[in-house]
Amino acid sequence: MMDFTDRSVLVTGAGGFIGHHLCQELVRRGARVRAFVRYNSRNDRGLLELAPPDIKDEIEFYAGDLRDAHAVSHAVHGAAIVFHLGAIVGIPYSYLHPIEVVETNVLGTLNVLMAAREHECPKIIHTSTSEVYGTAVETPIAESHPLQGQSPYSASKIGADKLAESFQRSYDLPVATIRPFNAYGPGQSARGVIPTIITQALTGTRVFLGSTHPTRDLTYVDDTVEGFLAVASVDEAVGRVTNIGSGHEISIGDLAAKIIDIVGRDVEILTDPERVRPAKSEVEQLIADATKAQSLLGWTPKVTLDQGLKRTVDWIAENLELYKSVIYNV
Repeated sequence: MMDFTDRSVLVTGAGGFIGHHLCQELVRRGARVRAFVRYNSRNDRGLLELAPPDIKDEIEFYAGDLRDAHAVSHAVHGAAIVFHLGAIVGIPYSYLHPIEVVETNVLGTLNVLMAAREHECPKIIHTSTSEVYGTAVETPIAESHPLQGQSPYSASKIGADKLAESFQRSYDLPVATIRPFNAYGPGQSARGVIPTIITQALTGTRVFLGSTHPTRDLTYVDDTVEGFLAVASVDEAVGRVTNIGSGHEISIGDLAAKIIDIVGRDVEILTDPERVRPAKSEVEQLIADATKAQSLLGWTPKVTLDQGLKRTVDWIAENLELYKSVIYNV
């Protein structure tokens, strides 16, 4: 693993779920971290507000918008490594506001790539998503699997991925693409299915879900962060896409039952039509082929699903004030 001590690192999407965990781990490893967060008048830095004060004090914050090329260029300047995680990630939200999603995810990525080229950044880690695969044509899903835009969000990420690929091929920009499968853990918003189930199970007698038959490959966030650091550490990852996933799948229904058992309350699972995705948009099956991650990076997940869910339930139970369990988060 690379020695991150005193390396200048930029993280976009630093206030988001994976981003805030990544920033904290980079600080712990001695990196000089610049966190690019979306500007707001409250000076709210997203989930990094929850970071321990001694870690937060070590982070340089830069507020802006990924769609602003000037702001992005200033943030990238001087960075030895750019971890580009910034994106609008809500799939239901992308049905409602596809223009904002495409502008942020595609144009924002273009701005990061152009800035990295301008400033001759030595390494860029571009974040993809397993959603770009759509419903599995063949399993487990290898990096060569067809890309299928089954939602405006996934289409925007396919566009962003292809821009990253094109800059590596056209300009020899040192871009490595990481493709995480369904990360979960402490701090994730109720937009994610696991916090949705946990918060409802902790506070009521019913859990409302959309479709319960689709399957997902779930990776605890600490393992996902290790995947990011591994991709940054291995030069051979440049110009490639690398899946980060467990290689195991579980249906949403079975996942809900497992979480309810951990919570230890008598809770009923019900279908809420508002939460059901359009039939042609629902990704029915995701399960990673993480062979490349193991052979190229030496990465394998360490935290089991049961361990990760228990940690997540415990964290959310202690931080319920951060959630609005009665509201459907799109």
